[in-house]
Amino acid sequence: MESVSGHFNLHNFKRYRRLAVVLCSLAVVACSSDQGPSADSEQAAAAAQQLLAKGAGADGKALYQACVACHGDEAQGNQSLGAPSLRNQQSWYLTRQLQAYRSGLRGSHPEDSYGQQMQAIAKTLPDSEAVDAVVTYISAMGSQAAAATLSGDLKRGADYYSNLCGACHGPAAEGIELLQAPALAGVDDWYLERQFIHFRDGIRGADEADKYGYQMAMMADSLPDEAVLRDVLAYIQSLAD
Repeated sequence: MESVSGHFNLHNFKRYRRLAVVLCSLAVVACSSDQGPSADSEQAAAAAQQLLAKGAGADGKALYQACVACHGDEAQGNQSLGAPSLRNQQSWYLTRQLQAYRSGLRGSHPEDSYGQQMQAIAKTLPDSEAVDAVVTYISAMGSQAAAATLSGDLKRGADYYSNLCGACHGPAAEGIELLQAPALAGVDDWYLERQFIHFRDGIRGADEADKYGYQMAMMADSLPDEAVLRDVLAYIQSLAD
């Protein structure tokens, strides 16, 4: 926000202010709809992308303004909007998912309304530099485990988790980057439940090009019912305590 000489740069200020207005407008449109991106949101996305291409792309804080309406100003998430906290996830995984949304690898299924909203937002990021800037800004906020909202049989959940999930996601659900398996402990349990059901029902991970999503989709049939799923999720959340 300063010029080379150290003085306040009014031109940059106006550009960032305009960028924030466009991005926030886009985010409000996306968060207010459960039917996927509308024509208005697509127009807003195009306008935001033009602004980003003019030089705001490396400012993670400015870019994150597109996320605030749904994920909150501290990336704390908002369950009523279906937007999870971003505070307890590894930066490499956030980067991979934003790139997947940008490329259309994730969020293209007609029944994935939240994914379609995220895809519209992610496509406003013009390049990998912009993605890295947003992720760096989020990661700098620090880790913060989400509160548990689900309950279940912890012993049964532990047994299923150990046998089916721990080899990839780690014994404490801490995630293993080498296997590209993200952390699960501390992530919103209601969000994990939704994603698991999406994997199971072919809404996410159906495309073989989505290598890791495809693996999860195959694993999703391993749990016999949603009662067991909640047991596993309750156990995972207990690991974050």
